[in-house]
Amino acid sequence: MRLVMAGLVVVLVMSGACGSSTSTTAPTSSPATTVASAPPQPTPAAPVPSVAVPSGGTSSLTVMLKDSPFSDAKALLVTFSEVNAHASGAGWIPVPFAAGTSTRTCDLKKLETAQDLLGVGSLPAGHYTQLRLVVSSAMIYFQNASSGAACASTIAAPSGTNASVDIPSGELKLNREFDLTASGGTTILLDFDGDRSVKLIGNGHGNGRGNGGGRYTMTPVIGIVSVQ
Repeated sequence: MRLVMAGLVVVLVMSGACGSSTSTTAPTSSPATTVASAPPQPTPAAPVPSVAVPSGGTSSLTVMLKDSPFSDAKALLVTFSEVNAHASGAGWIPVPFAAGTSTRTCDLKKLETAQDLLGVGSLPAGHYTQLRLVVSSAMIYFQNASSGAACASTIAAPSGTNASVDIPSGELKLNREFDLTASGGTTILLDFDGDRSVKLIGNGHGNGRGNGGGRYTMTPVIGIVSVQ
C-alpha cells in the first residue's frame, strides 16, 4: 500500500511539472535583408550663358587728314597726341601714329588741296562705333609757310610773326560705325575745318598785320569724309 501511494505521488508531481512548463525558444524570424542605397545624384549645373567671342584676327586701319581752306595764316601747326577707335564690347583701342611716335603734327595749310597720313596700324577685327582724337597744341604762323611734309612727327616752326592757340578742350569724338575685317584694310578720311575751328577773340594778328592784344582759341571741328 505504501508503494502504491508513493508511486501515485511521483506521477502527480511529474504531471504538475509538465503542465507548468513554458517554451524559452524565440520564434524563428526570416533574416533581415540589406538593400544597397543608390549613390546620390549630382545637382545639374546651371546653364552657362553664352558670351560673344571675338572672331579673331587683325585688320589694318588707316586714318588720313585733309583741311578745308584756312585763310588767316601761312601755316597752322596742329599736334595730335591721341587717335583711338572704339570697338564694340572692347572699349577704346589706340591707333598708332606713323613711325611709332607718341605725337603727330600736321600743317593744315598744306592739307587744303592734299591729304596726309595721321595714324595707321593693326587693330582687332570687329565692329567699331566711334573715333576719338585729342589735339594737344596748335600754333599759327602769319608770314612764312612751313617746310617739309604736311604731317610728320615734328615740323620746324616757320620764321616770322606767330601766335599760340588756346585749346579749352582738344578731345573730339566722331560718331561713325564701321567694320574691320581680317580679310582687308579700311581707310578713313577726316576733314579738319580750320576756319571753323580757330577763332580770334579781341584784336589780334589779323593776317599778320600786327598784334592788337587778342588771342586765338581752337575748338576742333573735324568731320568724317569717307570710310573705305
